[in-house]
Amino acid sequence: MTGSSKPLQLAVLAVGAVLTLAGCDSSTDSGDRPTVAGQASSTPSVAPDVPSGYDTCKDIPQSVLDSEKLRRQDTGNSDANGSLKWRGCVYGRTDGYFATITTTNVTVDMTRAKNFPDATELTINGRKTIISRQTEGRREACVANVSMSNGSLDISVLNPASNRDTGQTDSCVIARTLAEKIAPTIPASV
Repeated sequence: MTGSSKPLQLAVLAVGAVLTLAGCDSSTDSGDRPTVAGQASSTPSVAPDVPSGYDTCKDIPQSVLDSEKLRRQDTGNSDANGSLKWRGCVYGRTDGYFATITTTNVTVDMTRAKNFPDATELTINGRKTIISRQTEGRREACVANVSMSNGSLDISVLNPASNRDTGQTDSCVIARTLAEKIAPTIPASV
């Protein structure tokens, strides 16, 4: 990546954070953000911090990153209302997708409760996982949440159709592939 791509990287990070936050902020009133009709007013208990014991900036094996042609671009830390937190890094692929890979105190159950359309639940490496499009009409974006103690591994993929190498691949297929490659590297105790 060249120095002139830094603004693009920051824009992608911002878009990824907005997409992720849109999925977790139940008080949204923007037309661009999803809302859930009839959601219970009580908020599930949120852990005070993200799961410890796995750092997505250091612990994802280089072999996994190489298999996806990903290079670390920037940090992907953010906070949201309700003490929600994400800690990790943004990875990018030349002429391809970007993925913000973080640990978060948002659980798979919290994501499920949002009732996102087209959400898919499965088990990856013995861990509950949910893959969802969290912003209606944004086919280029998808999020996979893999359960961890007191939260989840959050993989937010942004893959516009204009990307030469990956633009024709569904962003949820990419999110699932990344989850399948990363989840086995998370220690069982985390």
